[in-house]
Amino acid sequence: MTKTPAITQAMINAYDEYTHLTLDRRGFMQKLTGLAGSAAAAAAIAPMLAASNAQAAIVPETDAAIEAVWTTYKVGETEVKGYLVRPAQADGPLPGVVVIHENRGLNAHIQDVARRFAKAGFVALAPDFLSGAGGTPPDEDKARELIGTLDPAATTTLAKGSADWLAKAEGVNGKVGAVGFCWGGGLVNDLAVADPALAAGVAYYGRQPKAEDVPKIKAAVMLHYGGLDERINAGIPAYRAALEKAGVEHEIFVYDGVNHAFNNDTSAARYDKAASDLAWERTTSFLKAKLG
Repeated sequence: MTKTPAITQAMINAYDEYTHLTLDRRGFMQKLTGLAGSAAAAAAIAPMLAASNAQAAIVPETDAAIEAVWTTYKVGETEVKGYLVRPAQADGPLPGVVVIHENRGLNAHIQDVARRFAKAGFVALAPDFLSGAGGTPPDEDKARELIGTLDPAATTTLAKGSADWLAKAEGVNGKVGAVGFCWGGGLVNDLAVADPALAAGVAYYGRQPKAEDVPKIKAAVMLHYGGLDERINAGIPAYRAALEKAGVEHEIFVYDGVNHAFNNDTSAARYDKAASDLAWERTTSFLKAKLG
């Protein structure tokens, strides 16, 4: 029987450095080889750190309780491709949720998350923020590279335009919130600053906005962080202080002993089911209270 290689926190930190900071693929594999003890061990561990497109969806596309379609809409001069999912049956208009992807783009995992929101009673729109660059490529390294070229102001405008479009979509009650993960969590924070019409924002392990911009936030915000995510968590104290000073309604949760991207069930090394389930329960209850 082949023994599963042991994954250490140092390996997870190296992967985070590779996917979010300055370490390139070659440098990552060299560091991982040193940590694992051999190139063969590193080759076995690397896929466990990364996300797997082969991972089964929690809500399959064929689920009869939902209706999912691909749609396009314009934000300024940009034609945005989005994945729109709603419950198959509803008694009346439902709240809307913009689901903002990680730095891997609008992949199968984020589409699955959008379907989960539809199952929970929302109309969910997952925009492809790489629409203007030809759409999310299948190669996640290429997707991360393209995400890095996006203009932050233009991306925030695209997020606001997506929220505006969803608020007016058929079957939506006019109230919209946003949920984002990693890169998307940071964008949710930026959207909350930029969009006074946003009713609620939920950021999973996202970078924080500038403290001086926090008073512009009109939405209620919920923030989820992994306790081991030192890079992102360094910004929590200043953000908390700014939210309190500005009187912005907020809830902050730090999940002890879990990593950045703990919600992503396609990443075996970093996913934490207990933290993910608790954060999901908190998120859906929060959004129903603020958008229902």
